[in-house]
Amino acid sequence: MDLEAFKTTKAVVPPPVMPWREFADWIRMSQSHDIVWGWIRHGYIPSHKVGKHVVVNVALLTSQLLEQEWTL
Repeated sequence: MDLEAFKTTKAVVPPPVMPWREFADWIRMSQSHDIVWGWIRHGYIPSHKVGKHVVVNVALLTSQLLEQEWTL
């Protein structure tokens, strides 16, 4: 992506937490909700149960991803 295309792209600021199904749709896994639920169940994605609802901690996930060392 060149710099001009980047300047015209609007940044999406995620909420700190969101319901897990909305999170699955947001990461474009709407056809694979079962996979996302498995990630949550196995602890790969930080989440918390609020009453009968499960929410993904997007802020913590983002922080964890930014702290990882990425090698290409």
